Amino acid sequence: MKFAIALFSPPNAPSSRRALRFAEAALAGGHQIVRLFFYQDGVHNASSTPVTPQDEMDLPAAWRQLVEQHALDGVVCIAAALRRGVLNDGEAQRYERSASVQAPWELSGLGQLHEAAQLADRLVCFGGP
Repeated sequence: MKFAIALFSPPNAPSSRRALRFAEAALAGGHQIVRLFFYQDGVHNASSTPVTPQDEMDLPAAWRQLVEQHALDGVVCIAAALRRGVLNDGEAQRYERSASVQAPWELSGLGQLHEAAQLADRLVCFGGP
């Protein structure tokens, strides 16, 4: 089965960890993830700037490792990211700020979520209002 996963929650929310565990289980079960899409506060999961306390799971690092290990398409909503100060090198230079998102993440538009839903058998969403 092909899954698209959308994450709306920040790293400290339980749904962010559940989304990661779901993605890991799907891949371990032989399923495909056509795209991970981080939206709203979920964009913070792609940021490299937070420092996670030693006694907590570093979810941004775990997401990065999963994306790199499985060569997944990891997309961060550009509008949500800009609003929250989560910037890649290009946007950081444009707005004269510091970058907090590097490869493997790609900043792109909401159309990527729509496309992922069309490519996948199931769109699974975690978090949100």
